[in-house]
Amino acid sequence: MSDQLSMFDPVDEDETGPHAIDLDGGDVTYSPEFFSVEEADLLFEQVHASTAWRQEVIWMYGREVPVPRLTAWVGDPGKTYTYSNIALQPAPWTPPLLAIKARVEQVATTSFNSVLLNMYRTGADGVAWHSDDERELGRAPVIASVSLGATRRFQLRQRSNSAERRELDLRHGSLLMMRGDTQHVWEHQVPKTAKPVGPRVNLTFRSIT
Repeated sequence: MSDQLSMFDPVDEDETGPHAIDLDGGDVTYSPEFFSVEEADLLFEQVHASTAWRQEVIWMYGREVPVPRLTAWVGDPGKTYTYSNIALQPAPWTPPLLAIKARVEQVATTSFNSVLLNMYRTGADGVAWHSDDERELGRAPVIASVSLGATRRFQLRQRSNSAERRELDLRHGSLLMMRGDTQHVWEHQVPKTAKPVGPRVNLTFRSIT
């Protein structure tokens, strides 16, 4: 999949502190330097090594297709999560994930009881257009997305007008917060790319009701 940058309005990425992304009907803030480089380097190694990664499959076009990334679901006991007809049972929290969660909760001013982890091994891995709007996430979920490892392009499009789009690069150690009606008004994706890119771990903290 090639990068089609001209279709998207780029977000000003010169700001290093937390700042809002201009989205009509959305509530998104981006902190590109939430963790220092030293912290992010250590956390990437710890999370990568301590996670039991899985290669899930989904049913498409009459056959099973591997999900183009590795995943893991971690959370409090009983916090099952289902997406794309995949039912995930939570694995126990690990020390590095609990440390990241505590740090994120301080700025989110909310508590999270689960996290979806994605490992993008190369540019051939990605995630297609979707919204985190599953019923168990509640009406207005708070999604806190931490990126560790290689920088990857993150794109958004308005659900009622797909020509209304934004994009930004999610950096090593960054935090993206999505709140309010964002999941009902906007979709997002991490597109595949033919450019050489290293591995990236993404953690999306959430609260299952």
